[in-house]
Amino acid sequence: MPWLSALKDTARSGLTVERARLEPLVTLRAAGGVALVVALLLAFGSPALAVSSAFGAFAAGLATFQQSWRPRPVLALGVAAGLGLSTFLGYLAAYSHVLFVLLLAVWTLLAGMAWAVGPVSGLVATQTVAVMLVTVTLPTSVAGAAEHAALISVGGVVQALLIVLFPIRPWGRQRDALADALAAEADYARRLRHDPVARFDPQPLMEARSAAELTPRQARNRPRELAGPRGLAERLRPVLAALADPVVGAPAEGPQRDRVRDLLAAAASVLDAVARAIRWGRPVRLPPEALAVLQVPEEGPMLDGAARRSAYRLIALLGDVVEESDEPVRTARRAGERRPLLRPTVPRLVPVALRAVRREATWSSPVARHAVRVAVVASAGYVLGAALPLGHGYWAPMASVMVMRPDFAQTYSRGVARFAGTVVGVLLAAALATLLHPGVYVSAALAVACVGLLYLLMGTGYVVASACIGAYVVFLLGMVGEGWSQTVQARVALTLLGGLLAMAAYAVFPVWETRRLRDRLADWLAANGAYCLAVLDAYARPADVRPRRVRDTLLDSRAARTAWEETAERALKEPVRHRGLSRTAERASDAALATMGRVTMLMEAHIPDRDAQPSPYAGKFADALGAALPDAVAAVRERRAPDWTGPRAVVADWYAAEGDRGVAVRGAELLVDALDELAAALSPGPGGRNRAARRT
Repeated sequence: MPWLSALKDTARSGLTVERARLEPLVTLRAAGGVALVVALLLAFGSPALAVSSAFGAFAAGLATFQQSWRPRPVLALGVAAGLGLSTFLGYLAAYSHVLFVLLLAVWTLLAGMAWAVGPVSGLVATQTVAVMLVTVTLPTSVAGAAEHAALISVGGVVQALLIVLFPIRPWGRQRDALADALAAEADYARRLRHDPVARFDPQPLMEARSAAELTPRQARNRPRELAGPRGLAERLRPVLAALADPVVGAPAEGPQRDRVRDLLAAAASVLDAVARAIRWGRPVRLPPEALAVLQVPEEGPMLDGAARRSAYRLIALLGDVVEESDEPVRTARRAGERRPLLRPTVPRLVPVALRAVRREATWSSPVARHAVRVAVVASAGYVLGAALPLGHGYWAPMASVMVMRPDFAQTYSRGVARFAGTVVGVLLAAALATLLHPGVYVSAALAVACVGLLYLLMGTGYVVASACIGAYVVFLLGMVGEGWSQTVQARVALTLLGGLLAMAAYAVFPVWETRRLRDRLADWLAANGAYCLAVLDAYARPADVRPRRVRDTLLDSRAARTAWEETAERALKEPVRHRGLSRTAERASDAALATMGRVTMLMEAHIPDRDAQPSPYAGKFADALGAALPDAVAAVRERRAPDWTGPRAVVADWYAAEGDRGVAVRGAELLVDALDELAAALSPGPGGRNRAARRT
């Protein structure tokens, strides 16, 4: 994509305002925390102390709105600790500009590396850099440093106490994640009625699994209806796909296909009812017409073979889902109930975070390069801002730090949104200040109102958030007597400077996702291959089947697919040409590996019982595929076409020996076809790409 087109796309993305689900009660509680801190400091302190301490409550409240599965009080306390430490260190170094710039560079570098742990950690670390920049405008002394650090930390403590004292919809996020997963399964069932090979986005199931990871304390208090349905939803997906597939399920047309469509519609209705019940903590109310369809008919169209087995499994699993979700109160752990997925506590999270940072501490890592970029830009922005006669020079590096992200699209879209939103916000606040001439208390009330709007509209887009923050700053500084005219000029100019520095830094020192496409594709192929080998091993040696191995390889396959899709989405917005993987080859490869995963899932749905006869050809096919897989993964990375001669020969022998009988041989044929599609997509030269384009 040319640079001009990329800039237009990112600007349009940054200025987009989307509809989002609002949380007015949570917003009221978080804004109330900011108001409480400001009111206390105005009553017993000074406006300057109220301004500085408001940042702690503001940042802690902001963190509690992020998509994190940890308890919100823990997030608020974590932000309070980080802000307090950064404030204290900033005060200690503020007496020397050189020492402060060095501290800022080191602290920002560490904050940039925090993105290796996760986006919430990266956001919290970014907030600590912002508060460190603010501290240099205040008096410097060790006692003053400790006082202001404590005041800023108190803001986070207040937010945590409010969350504990006024809980709003406990377990609401976990309920929503599980309900979204079940609703996605319902939508998948409906789409399968019309498209038997419809693709399924596993992201809702992955989110539900992340939400199910609990600390030991959470695990003791979790409602029981959040424990069982997620695992059953995971088992439902392959059964739905196997029932609808015309190769291993019912015929494409005829009475059996009509029966399958009815079963899929009934399953969707049941899953939607369960999703609503879990979301709002109510009993499950099933539609009678769906229950009638799920009964085994005495007459009319009947299924046979693999489709019949899938139908029986579907009916049984739906019954289990309803039973597991229809007990809103958990009294005691049942005998044999599976233990929850445990999330490490905060102390145990430290070595996990250190390992994540160590993994990303390489020159080619996007996170490491982001850390270097943001450290250099923050230091340069601070020096330039201090040199300009505008006052509040820290706004320039703060704008850079807040907009910079490890990828091109987010950095540029946020840069545009930050500037546009800031201009709108400060102009509206200036107009309001001109009309009202607010004093200290009115300015404080208007600042809290802006914070409330920010919390309420946070999900609508970064440009809206930037407008709210811009207005918030105007009213906040109005509390200490600064005129709005000076604030507007400095804020706009320094925000523009910070945004331009951030964009220039990425252009000079980029990490293009386009160049990583082949590595992500190879990772997905390797993960899909491991998943396929685990399923084939269950057919070759049913008595030794290891469900845990199948499950783990499936999760790895999903993670690899998600990483590929995220990289491909970011690469599509970058102003660089492809490096050995054209857009056509990318789409064809994606379709081939998605088909490979779907076929493996269909085979998983029909894994034989432990007392079934072993399939020798399944073992031979697994051996041939396992032998070819490492070289194929290397070929994808090295811009060569994979060679699947060995697996193809075994499938030909298998079909000649057994014919078109059984799910395993049909699945093996489809797998080889998908692998051939991948080889055609990645074949060097226009011939291979043209063949892939025609097949897709």
